[in-house]
Amino acid sequence: MDLKGIHHLTAVTANVRENYSFYTSVLGLRLVKRSVNQDDVSAYHLFYSGDNVGSPGNDLTFFDWDVPREQRGTHSIIRTGLRVKNAQAVYWWHEWLTEKQVKHDPPQEIDGRETILFEDFEGQRLAIIADSATSDPHQAWEKSVVPPSMQIRGQGPITLSVPDLHNTDVVLINVLNMRQVRSYSLPDRQTDQVYVYEMGDGGACAELHVAVQPDLRPARSGAGSVHHVAFRTPTFEEYHQWAERLRQFRIPNSGEVDRFWFRSLYFREPNGILFEIATDEPGFTVDEPMETLGESVVLPPFLEPHRANIVANLKPLT
Repeated sequence: MDLKGIHHLTAVTANVRENYSFYTSVLGLRLVKRSVNQDDVSAYHLFYSGDNVGSPGNDLTFFDWDVPREQRGTHSIIRTGLRVKNAQAVYWWHEWLTEKQVKHDPPQEIDGRETILFEDFEGQRLAIIADSATSDPHQAWEKSVVPPSMQIRGQGPITLSVPDLHNTDVVLINVLNMRQVRSYSLPDRQTDQVYVYEMGDGGACAELHVAVQPDLRPARSGAGSVHHVAFRTPTFEEYHQWAERLRQFRIPNSGEVDRFWFRSLYFREPNGILFEIATDEPGFTVDEPMETLGESVVLPPFLEPHRANIVANLKPLT
């Protein structure tokens, strides 16, 4: 039983209008689900996708919370990779980000892949990464401001920071069945080693990178931080098996949670970083046609009776 790769990543914004503008008008992503945090219905939960339908592995999502900026540090997720087709696309993004006046590093090779490091307007740390190895078909979004061949094709790798690797390594390998396959140094902190763990068939879409940074203070969550990363499990059957596996290892967890568009399990690895295991099925088109995904607020059935009050408290995105 193996996880298949990154399912989605959820981050935090304190300016939902600017967030919507940046991720659609600069990064060219499609808003495929406009909903609310099911545990805090006063906050948006926006799902942006690098493809037309929000396939698992393509979704970058945000909670809209009125919070100060994050305090950077360890015990946290520190960078989100956004995969593009090849090195040619990376150089296209260098020119595009320059045109859009987004501060970024020049293209450089990191862990054997052509990469651009950059941040959004709140300091969310991102990377454009050349991924010529992943063969998954990309369903381009025809209304994107980014040409189809240059569009973002999903998340990965995701990079964590921990002060000590040992206990995290035990969970990744012995509980989650990941494989440690190599290591490299961060370009701006050569003394920090990053250890690469693979899931499923491997590749950038199925990698977790763990930077060991014992000299950093603990991070404090806020705008620009990452809330959690989710890993893919393909079926409900395997999802139930993962719930049982966490129980057998006596790992405290949320228990099975039905998010309607997928089912979830939440738990923290030993350095306190929140992980989720999420199902590929049923997907975002279960309650909206593909053509109009993200155009209106949608709620899971258990929240529908409260729609009027929920929607009245949400800010307009434009």
